Amino acid sequence: MTAVTREADVVVVGAGLAGLSAARRLRDNGARVVLAEARDRVGGRTLNHPIGDGHVVEVGGQWVGPGQDRILAVIEELGLGIYPTHNAGRHLFEHRGRLHRFRGRFPLIPAPGLAEGFVALKRLDRMARTVPAAAPWQAARAGEWDGQTVETWMRRGVFSAAGRAVITTMCEMVWAADPAEVSLLHLLAYVHAAGGIDRLIDTDGGAQESRVVGGSQRIALAMAARMPREDLLLATPIRRIAQTASSVIVHGDTVAVRARRVIVAMNPALSGRLTYSPQLPTDRDLLTQRTPNGSVIKCMAVYDAPFWRDNGLSGQVIATAGPVKAVFDNSPAEGGPGVLLAFLEARTARELASGTEADRRAEVLAAFVRFFGAQAERPRTYLEKDWAAEEWSRGCYGAFFPPNTWTAYGRALRVPVGRVHWAGAETATVWMGYMDGAIRSGERAADEILTALSDEPR
Repeated sequence: MTAVTREADVVVVGAGLAGLSAARRLRDNGARVVLAEARDRVGGRTLNHPIGDGHVVEVGGQWVGPGQDRILAVIEELGLGIYPTHNAGRHLFEHRGRLHRFRGRFPLIPAPGLAEGFVALKRLDRMARTVPAAAPWQAARAGEWDGQTVETWMRRGVFSAAGRAVITTMCEMVWAADPAEVSLLHLLAYVHAAGGIDRLIDTDGGAQESRVVGGSQRIALAMAARMPREDLLLATPIRRIAQTASSVIVHGDTVAVRARRVIVAMNPALSGRLTYSPQLPTDRDLLTQRTPNGSVIKCMAVYDAPFWRDNGLSGQVIATAGPVKAVFDNSPAEGGPGVLLAFLEARTARELASGTEADRRAEVLAAFVRFFGAQAERPRTYLEKDWAAEEWSRGCYGAFFPPNTWTAYGRALRVPVGRVHWAGAETATVWMGYMDGAIRSGERAADEILTALSDEPR
């Protein structure tokens, strides 16, 4: 057993946005904090990647938008800036092998099946307003909705293949999961937490509206820079948390920290891989076994210039079939070099992950050529990030809840276990699963501890 080498008021496990926000709130209120991170960097599921000439792209989470008040405030407090995602020009919609150019939110093409899908999205919006985001199990129809998948609901009420393709594409884009995997109640709670489906899927006015100048990982880097270096333990995986009536000891391979409280700022599945003494209550442990992460490979091709803009295109594509269903112009704020971003998601990501990078590159570039022409065939750089293969994430964008998870175990998601508190984007009640939700969750966990510490003797 590692000997105790450090003392603190609070240990925070995980230096993503949730953990860093918790540590920041605690330190601002006078608590002594040690922050331990398994990776050799901060940022968690945000990560910048250089593409030359001082430019970066984000191979992890990147967008912010209206209603995400906490992350926008933090960006401003840290002296960082944002800029709009490129949205000028016509978007592309590929359906049944044909490309349609359009402006606005939805393509206006004569396809009754697509209209049925868009109407179904509105129906989901109305249902979501009846589900409390902080307590989905309290919804009047919680048992019914948690007892079925999105696929089950869709097959009962959306009758055209095109309409089902709309719902499927939305599900893959937001949760990186197939409709057959996701609880209908989870979809509804998540939608409510974001303020509606339009907020989730839109660029202008939605969650994809803006990016951080210099890349989103700068938020984490700026927060970490304000911590004393000796209190930020990188490359320090935590293996075990032991608690008594008066303290916790957090054990890593080479360090052990005694504290009054601990915040575990990890996705639920990874938090369940730690060893706890005494062991976790049954409901919390079973929750961690039932909250898988989505599957996504984020792929980008870098060109000398964003040539698609010269052709009047925004670079945004939605497709109802094929391995690439969502594309964005991901060029830096300066406008160059040109970067096209594609997502491989859900079952497609899992299937292509078993192949080679060359295989995935071929699939992605073939889609880009189909959308934007022969100029897309030869980028100067291709890069990708498979988050399911990343040791300390094991999936993105975050955890999703399969059927019968919210109603059976959801109450354990945020409830402290003795001196152990929980944070992470999945625990947020506003913008669940997003960077904004991660920050809110860290601040909420920190406030729990500040209240607890004020009530107990030192």
